[in-house]
Amino acid sequence: MRSAPLPPVQPGGAPAAPAPGRVRAFGRATRAGVRRATTPSVLRGTAVEIAWTATHVVTYPLGVLEEKIRHPEERTTLDGLDPIQRGLFIGDIEAAGTPIILIHGVVDNRSVFTMLRRGLRRRGFGRIITLNYSPLTEDVRHVAERLEALVEQVCLETGYERVHVIGHSMGGLVGRYFVQRMGGDSRVHTLVTLGTPHLGTAPAHLVPHPVARQMRRGSDIVTELAAPAPACRTRFVAIWSDLDQMIVPKANARLDHPDLDARNVLVPAVGHNSLPVDGRVVHEICTTLAHLGQDGSTVVAGATSIASAPSRQAHPRG
Repeated sequence: MRSAPLPPVQPGGAPAAPAPGRVRAFGRATRAGVRRATTPSVLRGTAVEIAWTATHVVTYPLGVLEEKIRHPEERTTLDGLDPIQRGLFIGDIEAAGTPIILIHGVVDNRSVFTMLRRGLRRRGFGRIITLNYSPLTEDVRHVAERLEALVEQVCLETGYERVHVIGHSMGGLVGRYFVQRMGGDSRVHTLVTLGTPHLGTAPAHLVPHPVARQMRRGSDIVTELAAPAPACRTRFVAIWSDLDQMIVPKANARLDHPDLDARNVLVPAVGHNSLPVDGRVVHEICTTLAHLGQDGSTVVAGATSIASAPSRQAHPRG
């Protein structure tokens, strides 16, 4: 058996210098990375991420307490509604009343959804509930069990048979586990994930914690969710960003599964913590939930964008 050739050695025992081609390739990659990191959109997205993270640190204590389920007053007229809310009620009264459950990510609480809740309410969605949990004592499976109990409680109290779920980061994995592994597709009409590590993420390898291990590539949770899910009735929307510093590689936040009705939406230059507050993300969620079309498309544009700049309304899709 022939041995593999050893790397060339310079006189004196030192390894040979890298080939000129490799040096040039490394230089090109470095320059491309620098150019990408200094583009106006990336700089703006980074600034927003820093500002929102600082603001969220201040508002975090307000979201520690568990939220009580509040039911809006049933409406028989459109009096008192602004044009945007009125449009949703006219377009689909069932969509306006369908409960929406929000699930936050690791080391977070319901305060991360402050802007998203406000955006949903401004567009006419009346029933919004947040599930709080602690990653120090609860993993994906345990939180999914709590989600199951909450969904049943909400359906019993509101009379609706199905709900929508929006999960940020780990919250998206919780929603998927409930839907795919616990029969939750009979209750969840639409699951929207924001920056969720559907295929795992490299930073999870840096944290020696059981919950972090579940979000590593090839973990037991990721493997379970990759298993066949025939006849799953839930529609999925996976929103991801090319500036998400917590998902490495970035495309791992996409949801590509042969058995799932999933649509991937790329929102460029948005940091991980900024996804729930970005205007484009809020608009995408509102238009998705504005009609209960089973194929995942927006049959009736019941939600109208409140953004004035065209760049805030349009975005490429992955």
